[in-house]
Amino acid sequence: MGGETITLSLCGDVMLGRGVDQILPNAGHPRLSEPFVRDARAYLDLAERVNGPIPRPVGFPWPWGEALSVLGAVAPDVRIINLETSVTRSDEFAPGKSVHYRMSPGNIAALVAGKPDVCALANNHILDFGRSGLAETLDTLAGAGLDGAGAGLDATAAERPVAVRVRTSSASDAATATQVVVYAIGSPSSGIDHDWRAGPDRPGIGLVDLSETGAASLAARIGAAKHSGDLVVVSIHWGGNWGYDIPAEHVEFAHRLIDAGVDLVHGHSSHHPRPVEVYRGKLVLYGCGDFINDYEGIAGHDDYRDDLRLLYLATLHVPTGALMALRMVPMRARRMRLEYASDADAMWLASTLDEVSADHGVRVRRAALDMPGGAVAALAADFA
Repeated sequence: MGGETITLSLCGDVMLGRGVDQILPNAGHPRLSEPFVRDARAYLDLAERVNGPIPRPVGFPWPWGEALSVLGAVAPDVRIINLETSVTRSDEFAPGKSVHYRMSPGNIAALVAGKPDVCALANNHILDFGRSGLAETLDTLAGAGLDGAGAGLDATAAERPVAVRVRTSSASDAATATQVVVYAIGSPSSGIDHDWRAGPDRPGIGLVDLSETGAASLAARIGAAKHSGDLVVVSIHWGGNWGYDIPAEHVEFAHRLIDAGVDLVHGHSSHHPRPVEVYRGKLVLYGCGDFINDYEGIAGHDDYRDDLRLLYLATLHVPTGALMALRMVPMRARRMRLEYASDADAMWLASTLDEVSADHGVRVRRAALDMPGGAVAALAADFA
């Protein structure tokens, strides 16, 4: 297949709040409203019991750790994350929730360090501190030069995608550059309250019904706005936290979007990576797993190895959007910082993802990623 290619980096949940916020230079108030934890610094104690002392304050790039070296070496054309925390000083804890994620606006440089082009915001924590907390989050992101999709001060803003222009070698000027257009949506299946839906005059997020009607409505909205040559990504927060089985409605929804012209489905919500699929030549990530958070030392569900994280590097053909290559770089969370996973951990991830993705037409194998200082462990996807 002739033509150009572009590379996207994608990851799951980036949560720089709570315990992570407490080790950064401008930590917010540590007060929590959880049933058993009332101080965010308790999560530091849990992590230190498992992996040793965490320096504090750390520099803003600390949570990204060695993932920054990978991003620097690969230089993806577009970086997409799911930002799963409010960025606010508000103390308006959303009622009816047992867990609230809050990052101080004074630590926004920690998010900037990852250089995301698009922050998906349509998730079950972005309104943890109410609509005033959402408004402050949006203002803080805009002030830092970061683009968020999937949330806004009204429904029109919440449904508006982020378009990132990518200059390919055949593009003579910005006007002919490829646009990667990212829509972010959330499903109540991930725990999002229906009341968080944005309205004509109400801040909130873009919610979607995982049905044929819901897919058709979203596809119509995308089709009406799509320009020739655009590559379209739908970033969706859906499903539960644990398990490898994918609900049939998720598969059908993803397939309907791709049938309607979407080029990549970026799924997240699960605490660990879920199956990978290539459908009609297009990539579907059913669950990217967590990427940055403060979960070290929290017991339970150990079989899923949620201490292991994946950075996905998807190379797409321009202008068709067909997946040309998928590499995944395994990282391990340690002392609230990402470091390269060991060979044994990379093999475990490769074997696990290979087993759960095989029925979706993808095989996963151990590979390597060339870096300036030498190759690091990676995974590669094989697909028809």
